[in-house]
This record gives sequence, structure tokens and C-alpha cells, in this order.
Amino acid sequence: QVQLVESGGGLVQPGGSLRLSCAASGRIFSINDMAWYRQAPGKERELVARITSGGITTYTDSVKGRFTISRDNAKNTLTLQMNSLKPEDTAVYYCNAQLRIQWYTANINSWGQGTQVIVSS
Repeated sequence: QVQLVESGGGLVQPGGSLRLSCAASGRIFSINDMAWYRQAPGKERELVARITSGGITTYTDSVKGRFTISRDNAKNTLTLQMNSLKPEDTAVYYCNAQLRIQWYTANINSWGQGTQVIVSS
């Protein structure tokens, strides 16, 4: 069984910073792409940032230059450094990983439980 556990959310003032972390554990053979998604109230879940196993990153336009995604392949962890936060960044943030539990199995799309980020004065 695989678990993704996020941490680091909270309440922050506009212009502040937060660092989200995600730890993957359990029966994992390999992890391919990892990503952060977010879902604001009344809106669909959207991709925030993605990182490949080789470290190639992509960001949604609204967070470019403010957020940085990174990962530690040895520890199966994912982070999202969020700077210059805006009220519109308020959402539940979810960790996502495309992983295999054995070399011969297909990718599994695994999700964390989410962590709340509130940007407000």
C-alpha cells in the first residue's frame, strides 16, 4: 500500500511564504512524475507544478517566478516553495505521484489527502 502525506499548509499573509512537503511511503518500486495540484472552493482541481524524475519542471502561468517545485528521489519526497503568496493562491494543495509498485506493473496515479493553504490578511 502506498501513502502520500502532505504537510506545511497554514495561514499566511499576502506576500508571505510557505513550504509544502510530501512524503511517499509504502511499497514503491519507482516514482515517475510528481506534481502539486490545488483546488479552491467552487473550482476544479488544477495543476500547479510538475517535476519529472529527471528534474524537469513545469508550472502553471499564475505561479511562475513565485513557486518552486523540487524533489528528493532518494527519500521519495516532494516540496513546493511558495513565495509572494496572493489571496488567489488559497486552496487545498494535493501531492500527486505517478509510481510503480513493481517493475512490471503499470503506473499508479496516487494522491495525498491535501493540505489547506489560506492567504489572507
